[in-house]
Parts: sequence; structure tokens; C-alpha cells
Amino acid sequence: MKSTTQRLSALGMLMTLGIVYGDIGTSPLYVMNAIIGAAGHQEMTASTPVMLGSISLIFWTLMLITTIKYILLAMRADNRHEGGIFALYALVRNHMRWLIIPALIGGAALLADGTLTPAVTVTSAIEGLKGQTLGPFHFSATQGWVLAVVTGILLGLFLIQRFGTELIGWSFGPLMFIWFGFLGAVGLVNLLTVPTLLRALSPLYAVQFLFSPINRQGIFILGSVFLATTGAEALYSDMGQVGKHNIYGTWPFVYLTLMLSYLGQGAWVIRHPAQLMATRSVNPFYAMVPARWRLFAIVIATLAAIIASQALITGSFTLVHEAMGLKLLPRLRIKFPGHVKSQLYIGTVNWLLCAITLTIVWYFRTSSHMEAAYGLAITVTMLMTTVLLHAFLRKRHHKGLARVFIICFGLLESLFLLASLVKFVHGGYVTLIITLLILTVMVFWYYGNRRRDAHLEEKEDVSLLDFLPQLQALSQDESVPPFATNLVYLSNVADDYAIKRAVIYSILDQQPKRARVYWFVTVNEADTPYECSYTVESLGTRNVMNVQLYLGFKKPQRLNVYLRQIVNDLLAEGVLDDQAPRYSSMPERRVGNFKFVILNQEFQDLGVQGNLPSLDRLLIGGRLLLQRITLSPKRWYGLEFSDVVEEKVPLFIGQTPDRTLRRRG
Repeated sequence: MKSTTQRLSALGMLMTLGIVYGDIGTSPLYVMNAIIGAAGHQEMTASTPVMLGSISLIFWTLMLITTIKYILLAMRADNRHEGGIFALYALVRNHMRWLIIPALIGGAALLADGTLTPAVTVTSAIEGLKGQTLGPFHFSATQGWVLAVVTGILLGLFLIQRFGTELIGWSFGPLMFIWFGFLGAVGLVNLLTVPTLLRALSPLYAVQFLFSPINRQGIFILGSVFLATTGAEALYSDMGQVGKHNIYGTWPFVYLTLMLSYLGQGAWVIRHPAQLMATRSVNPFYAMVPARWRLFAIVIATLAAIIASQALITGSFTLVHEAMGLKLLPRLRIKFPGHVKSQLYIGTVNWLLCAITLTIVWYFRTSSHMEAAYGLAITVTMLMTTVLLHAFLRKRHHKGLARVFIICFGLLESLFLLASLVKFVHGGYVTLIITLLILTVMVFWYYGNRRRDAHLEEKEDVSLLDFLPQLQALSQDESVPPFATNLVYLSNVADDYAIKRAVIYSILDQQPKRARVYWFVTVNEADTPYECSYTVESLGTRNVMNVQLYLGFKKPQRLNVYLRQIVNDLLAEGVLDDQAPRYSSMPERRVGNFKFVILNQEFQDLGVQGNLPSLDRLLIGGRLLLQRITLSPKRWYGLEFSDVVEEKVPLFIGQTPDRTLRRRG
């Protein structure tokens, strides 16, 4: 049964407005300003042909990239209702192995470029107050107080993320409805003064203007035009939050109001060339609003900018969660504050985004400088998504459509990428540096695992069944001092009873560990929020137990509590021997002590053993370093107050002899 967020409904569409449209919905705050600013506020910029061409480029960019590529095509490529570049990669990764490359590059670029979204939108909104006199209040034209206010707003926004997107969606949905209604109404009023601008809906004006001599920027104007559609990829990533049907139902309304705003801004520019030339700080969005509505415009724009930032943050959570599931990123603490699995919170990601975003605000200082750097990395992401969608269409046996798709959108987005390269020297290098840092983490984690597994080959896994006689004998061997009553290993046991060799090595070789019962526990994450069940196999013994634990995504991972309940169940059934301790303050106690063993694999010097190439040693070593500095299994499984032994085991068990060793004499 679908959740309420996945079904088409009025409430679902209202929630959709509050969650997914913030980024693309606030583009009217800065797109036209960026186009005019790149042209240098020249008099020709205010001419009808320039506005016709610019708005036509905006309209068809939204039509081709947002509507056709993402709304109509990409959203059909959902992975259990989840969207985004990593969800798409999960659908096609078995098709061709090299597709991991565009997935890694695109995901890293999307996360990096998104750090500019909160900065540029909130700063653009607050800058509308500069030089304004609203009743008894006069706001100075200096930038210092703007930066302070933006910092306070962004800190507050990141603080409330822990309460979940459902709360944010319901509270922000009505505000975004008012925002889009305001965009459309103000735009329509201004458009009626120059109704001939409706000709911009024809693609002829876009093509003619792009190659016309009056377009002094040439194709580089596309770098500014592209800002109108930067939220399309985030919209796809947020699909799991609200469901594709609610996006289908709301996009026509959003598209209409956005275009009315752009048309209205164009009409104002045509009618006020002198005002446009008189000052470089004029923003057509605020300028076209009647004076009596200016305060309301600034307030609602600020709220919309906050919502735009929220959409980016929730999209980042989704992307990181998917990357963890695909083993592209290390394990991080995840909380589920909402009532569905797709609504999540990752504190580490939240505060890293906060730190980077605030750094960008203070580094660039003005929205115009941020606009100059904005959008470069996201063109890379869109191009990578196109490559993956091409593979998806081929997998679905739509080879003709796939060929047309890759040619058309590959060329179009390559043109946008080329046009955006000029942004590199204006600050685009910042997001590219962040992209490379994120990509480095992904490469070390993913390829470190791959190279390790390639060298281990089949030596890493053994059959638990082959070691049952030794485990039973060790359990009854009184010459070995007891280690624990219940010895628990958190290690996946496959359907064929395959288990990591390191686990058996820890019990038998490193230090023989005598226990009354050996527990091998596999924790499985269920798709329902409060699932809490288990299966257990005694494997024909009374002291070796294979437990498969199924926990819903909202259930706490209190493994010590669950295991005590399982032991009590098995004692009641007579599957286990009585464990009542000789000495205890609780006479009714029947369960002995538990000791959890967590294995930390160490990367020993393999200069002799294994003869690993330098690149493989670097990748595997980097992966193990990330494992040490990210969330430990002890904290992940809620064992902070349990008896836990963290034991080092060699990454590669067994020693390869050094053939250069010779005996003297």
C-alpha cells in the first residue's frame, strides 16, 4: 500500500510545493539579474529583441531539460519510488560496469554545487532590503548587515532539519503556494503592459537571439540562462519524499507562474531602460513590484529562499543515504524523524553543508558574485544523468529512443557546460574543488572495497558449517578459560552459510574464545518503519546460533535488548541449556552475560605478502582510514553500554612466504 506522500492528492501536492520546488522556484530572484549583469547593463540589453531572445531561451531551457528530460523521462526511472542519480545508477549498474564513473562524478558534483543554493537564494532575497525605507525602518546599502542576517537565517534553517521534512513540508507548502501565486500575479500585471513579449514562447526567437550580433555574449549567455533550471536535478532527487504523481500534478502550475514572472521582468526592463542604466544594483524582480507590495515581496522571497535551501538539504540527505546503500560512501548515523523511510536526517551531512555554505556566503559576500560561480558543477551532474538515462532506456529495450535521447540532450547539455566554463575563473573553482574532495572520498571507499575484494578473491568467505565441530569442541573444552557465556559476532551470514574468514579466525586462531553459546547475528533493514522480528537456526547444535534480525528503519538498533529477548524465547522452548548464573542479585535471572566482538580489519604491511600494486595499497589504505574516522559499529548498533571487545584482525589472513629468504652457511 502506498504512503500518503506517494498518492496524488491535494494535500500531497501542497506538501510537494513545500519540499521539492524551492530551488527552481526561487530562480526568478536572480536569473534575469544574472543575464543583465553579464551583459554589463548596456542600453541594448533593455531592447525588445534582447528580452524576447533571453526569455525564449529560458522558456525552452525549462521545457527541454526540466519538463521533457526530468519530469517526463527521468521520473520513470525510479527505484522503489526513490529518484536521483544514485537511484538511477542502482537500476543500471549491472548493465555496464563503467557506469559507476558517471554516477560518482555526477553525485559528487550535485552535492558540491548545492552548497551554493542556500547561499545565493537567501542572500538575493535579503539584498532586496538594501537602501529601502519601510515605515520607520531604513536599511543601509552596506553588505555587512546582509551577511549577518543571512548567517542567522541559514543557521536556523540547519537547526530545524532534525525535525524532519514532513513537518517542514506541511508548514512550508502553503507559503510556497502563496509564493508561486505572487510570482504569477505580479508577472501577469507587468506582462499586460507589453503583451507582445508572449512571442518569446516561440523557439525561433531563442535560436535567432543566440546567434544574433546583438547578443554580445554569444553562447556564454547560456551560462546565465541555465540558472533557471538548476533545481531540476534536485527535484528528481526529492521524488522519494513526495511521489512522482504529486510532482506531475504541480509542475504545470509552477512552470506557468515561473514564466509569468520572467515575462513580467522582461516587460519592466523594456519599459524602464533609463532606470536600468542608472544603477547596477537594480534587480528587475523587486523593481517590477509596486512600492506598496515591496515589503511583502521581500518577506515572501526570503521565506521562499529558505525553502529552496531546505529542498537542497533534504535532497542531499537522500543522495548520501543512497550512496551508503550502494557502498559509495562510509556509514553515517541516520535518523528518521518522519513516518516514512524517505524522510531522513543525517547530522554529519547537515553540519558539513552548514559550514561550507556559510563559508561561501562570507567568501563571495554578494549574490552577484555567487551567481557568477553558480551552476558550473550542476551542468556536469546533468550530463552524467543523461549518460545513465541512456543506459536505462537501452536496458528497457528502447534503443531508438535511447539513441535520440543521448544525441539531443548530450549535445544540449555539452553546450551548457561549455557556456558555463567561463564561471570557473569567477568562483566556479570553489564548487569544483568541493566536487573533487567528495569524489575522492567516494573513489577511496568504492574502489578500496573493490580492490580489497579482488585480492581476497574467494579466500575471505568460508562456510560456517565446516567449523561446527571445532566450535562445539571449544565450547566444551574446560582446559580453555571461559571467555563469555554468550559470544556475539555481528557478521552477515549468507543463505549458504558463508561467513567472513576473519570471524572464524578471531574465535579459533587469534585467541581461542570459549563460550557456552556462539551467536552469529545478521541485521537486516526492513522497509516498514516498525518491523521487529527474527529467525534463528541452531544448525543441529545447542551452542551455535544463526540469527537473522529484521528491524524497521525507525526501530532503534538496541541489539543487547533484542538478543536477551531471543535467548529467553529459546530457553522457554528448550532449544538452549539453562544459563542461570551461580551468583546474581536477581534470583529469577536465567540469561548469562553477553560479550560482543567487533572486528576492526587492519591493513598490515603487504610489501612482502600479496605484492600489492602501489595504487591498490593506496586505495585500500584510504578506505580503512575512512572506516576508522566515521561511525563505529559499536555506536551504530547501540552497544555503548555493553561489554564490547574491539579486536584487530589482519585484512589478509595468512602469510605469503618471502622467496628471497635464504639460509646462510
